[in-house]
Order: sequence, then structure tokens, then C-alpha cells
Amino acid sequence: MNNTRKQHPLLLLRRFGLAGPYAVWITGFILIPLLLIMWYGLTDRTGAFTLENILSIAAPDHFKALWLSLGLSLISTLTCLILAFPLAMILRGRKMAASSFIVFIFILPMWMNFLLRTMAWQTLLEKNGVINGILTWLRLPSQTLINTPGAIVLGMVYNFLPFMVLPIYNVLSKIDDNIIHAAKDLGANGFQRLVKVWLPLSLPGIISGITMVFVPSLTTFVISDLLGGSKILLIGNVIEQEFTRGSNWNLGSGLSLVLMVFILISMAVIAKYDKNGEGTAF
Repeated sequence: MNNTRKQHPLLLLRRFGLAGPYAVWITGFILIPLLLIMWYGLTDRTGAFTLENILSIAAPDHFKALWLSLGLSLISTLTCLILAFPLAMILRGRKMAASSFIVFIFILPMWMNFLLRTMAWQTLLEKNGVINGILTWLRLPSQTLINTPGAIVLGMVYNFLPFMVLPIYNVLSKIDDNIIHAAKDLGANGFQRLVKVWLPLSLPGIISGITMVFVPSLTTFVISDLLGGSKILLIGNVIEQEFTRGSNWNLGSGLSLVLMVFILISMAVIAKYDKNGEGTAF
């Protein structure tokens, strides 16, 4: 017992030593920037306390940008869910080697820079781009998707689809086949198994995937800037312009605090439906 007690301070010191780099990282790159955003968002240029920066979200231009961001984010999230769930089911039914290869194919584009991936779609969709060149060669009507909300949704789905597929596949892969066989033995058809077995058991992965797609879709500004041609302003573009062009860090921070509300709501939903972290670990 005496030896154990003597080791306690060393064990605690070792634990604090291992946690030290993480504490420094969290403090320097999360807590301090967050406190700065809160400081700028709740003060004016003179440093006096104000709520005008937050309440400015009700301004017509800002509210329109927020409403459009919410709409396009919801459409992108729903599209990703519709595409991701069947794909995750197919991956689960494959052998381990085949599914691992397909998952690798999905992850591979994420190794490329996010900006480059989006610029590639800009090259494909522009008026004299690759797609229109092929359509012209085939004597088909050209597409005019660039600089439209549809192009932004396409960019969101392309960039964020893996974040929906992987959590759902992670949860589906842990479902015991005996549960599915039991549902079949009890007379459940394919639709009944989907509604009463697959969907309820995969709910943690679905919630996690929805959050991982919705939050970056809501806050993005690069996709709308490149594929929207700077003609379609989302709330992320408004915030980016306040920081870079308007040099109004107070207003930009206040609008950022409004977006943090949606992020906190998403975190609360994950904490409720994915208590064990099944949908976030892959």
C-alpha cells in the first residue's frame, strides 16, 4: 500500500504531462479565439458593451443571407442523407476487403485541398468548361448551372458527402446480423425491416452525419464564392466580407455568435441521440 501511495504523485504528473500538449492546443486554438470572438461580438469599436452586432442579424440583407444559408444547407444535408444511407447499406453488405477499398475511394478526395476540389467543379461547370465542351461535342444543349444555388448545393454535397457516409456505415457495420434474421423470421418484409430495425439502430450515425454536414454547409463561404460567382451571398460570405473587406470585426464576430447557436444546438442533439459516440468514431 505504501509503494502504491508513493507512486500516485508520479502517476498524476505523468498524466498531466501527457495531457499538456492537448491543453495547450485547446487553449491556444479554441478557447482564446472563441473568447476573442465573444469580446469583439459584444463590444463596439470603442470597446463599449453592445448587443447591436448580434441583433444586426435581423437586418434585411443579413436575415436574407441567413435564411438562404439555412435553406441550401437543409437541401444539401437531405441530399447527402438520401445518397449516403443506401451506399452505407451496400458497403455493409460487401466483404471487408471490398468495403474497405470503397471507403478508401471516398476518403481519397479529402486528401486534396478543399479549395482545389471546389475550384475543380468551377472549371467543370463554367460556361466554357469541360462539361459544356462535352455537351457541345455531343450536340446537346449546354448547362448553365454555374453561379446558381444549384451549383452551391452540388459543391456542398460533393465536399461533405463522406461526412454523412462514414458515420452511418460505422453504425450499420456494428449491427448484429442475427437481429436482421430475427426480423425476417418474425415475418417483417424489406420495408418493415428498414423502418423498424435499420433506421432506429442507425439513428446515432444518421444524427452525427446530419450534424457533420449541416454545420459546415451553414458556415461555408468558399463554395458559394466560387460556384456562386460572388452573386449569391450566404451568411458565411457576409461574415467573411465583414472581416476582410469591411474591417468590421465587431459586426463579423456578432454574426458569428449567432451561427454558434446553431452549432450548440447540433452538439446538444448529438449528445442526446449519440451518447456513446457510435456515430462519430470510425
